[in-house]
Amino acid sequence: MCKVVYEDNHLLIVEKPPNLLTQGDETGDECLLDKMKRYLVTKYQKPGEAYLGCVHRLDRPVGGLVALAKTSKAAARLSEQLRAHTMQREYLAVVHGADLPESGTLSDWLQKDDATGNVRCVPPGTTGSQQATLHWRRIATDAQTDRALLHMMLETGRKHQIRVQLAQSGHPVVQDLRYGSGDPGEPIALWGAVLTLNHPTKKEPMTFVSRPQGRAFAPFAARIDAFLAERGVNGDQS
Repeated sequence: MCKVVYEDNHLLIVEKPPNLLTQGDETGDECLLDKMKRYLVTKYQKPGEAYLGCVHRLDRPVGGLVALAKTSKAAARLSEQLRAHTMQREYLAVVHGADLPESGTLSDWLQKDDATGNVRCVPPGTTGSQQATLHWRRIATDAQTDRALLHMMLETGRKHQIRVQLAQSGHPVVQDLRYGSGDPGEPIALWGAVLTLNHPTKKEPMTFVSRPQGRAFAPFAARIDAFLAERGVNGDQS
């Protein structure tokens, strides 16, 4: 069962585990949305299927926080926050290569290959491409493994954006089997760690945090805990 971080009549914040689809796709594999619909049906003994709207997604290999709407009104208002960039999604990643400045911005044009599902960086304005921008900050480095812990915020939410842009920059995400390399038994070192939004009906700002899972994050445990403490605590669940 996925961890429920927060729930009320309008909003459901869930911690998606790695390697679970957020929404269903052509594979027919189980997804977070279906699992949480069953959770609502069971918990509240609902006849038939429960309504649940998904307003943003995480890549299948990536774990972390996902906001789900329990009413159509909440779904519309959360979607508008996403479009207006008032919903903030912050990520932690461990990348190869510790030789990074303190912070930076990556801006690329991304194009999806429909045949393979891969995304690549292409020249600006290429047909079928979309501009992608993210800002990153180095939190810590580990000289022994030559890795760095990065905090990232997105301006855009393109498919595989963080993974492709970091790989293009020469610092692929550790355990990214699609755009880098790693051990198939270990999850990708990319996590949706902080989610900030305005409650869809109360309009109150809420910040939720989630601690990354996976061995690649272990050398940075103390810095991760300090970062999450700085960002705030999960919203009131009363």
